Amino acid sequence: MVNTDLERFKDSIKKGIAEYNKYRSPEAKAELLKIGKDTIIVKFTGSYCRTCGVYDYFEDLIYDLMDHTNLKFKILKVEEKPDLTHIVTFKLNNKI
Repeated sequence: MVNTDLERFKDSIKKGIAEYNKYRSPEAKAELLKIGKDTIIVKFTGSYCRTCGVYDYFEDLIYDLMDHTNLKFKILKVEEKPDLTHIVTFKLNNKI
């Protein structure tokens, strides 16, 4: 397990999310909700939820985060809300 407090990477995480939104909004928009010790929680909104490959949108954020933080994440949990938004928990992953 990588022992890193992700709060140190807050600015880089926000830059990764901003880059994600630059190329995918309004079809998909990511919003940082919370940073934990080894997890981040992101809310996804947009029309992507009515298309095939919903998980692809979540996985795409992993690459933007890696570009800005040099850290690897994996999807830990996906929660679909009644309003068709998704709350996704990403966990720091030391296996690259």
